[in-house]
Amino acid sequence: MIQTIIFDLGGVLIDWNPEYLYRKLFTDETEMRHFLENVCTPDWNEEQDGGRTIREATDYLLAKHPEHAENIRAFYNRWPEMLGGAIAGTVAIFKELKETGKYQFYALTNWSAETFPVALEQFDFLGWFDGIVVSGTEKDRKPFASFYQTLLNRYQVHPEEAIFIDDNLRNIRAAEALGIASIPFTTPEALRADLQARGIL
Repeated sequence: MIQTIIFDLGGVLIDWNPEYLYRKLFTDETEMRHFLENVCTPDWNEEQDGGRTIREATDYLLAKHPEHAENIRAFYNRWPEMLGGAIAGTVAIFKELKETGKYQFYALTNWSAETFPVALEQFDFLGWFDGIVVSGTEKDRKPFASFYQTLLNRYQVHPEEAIFIDDNLRNIRAAEALGIASIPFTTPEALRADLQARGIL
């Protein structure tokens, strides 16, 4: 029986996308995509999720791509502009589940420890969780099994009694390898249908 629901945050409950910022900085879509695919890349960002400091990350790219200095600095100087807001449909599902009083709720998120306080200030629903495990704080991240294990151990969660919701299939597979039933997130509507099919909602 499911007793614990574990949410990813970015892409599931919170709309975060660097393009929201960089569309303001680039007039050419192709140039913007080239920058995000070759300079401020997802792999580079994941290192901050794993505990690298913003200063170290910025200095690294400035040394490697000095011609992009202004746009590199903008990544964290204007980071809040990458937040598109809450994903309302998922927040509504979270609220319904919370109101049943049946489950414990945790967040397992790949997020820089230095930017996560911005999210805490902006999104009230983060206060609904019984616990939040932030990769940048732990200096560990999805999809590494040790990061999932941190949550399981800290909150005495049994894998067979939990379900995990994430928009990244790599992270879903890692959870399933630990015996945690998982739902790949695509849309709030699909999530609702899946939870209803499982008798959770």
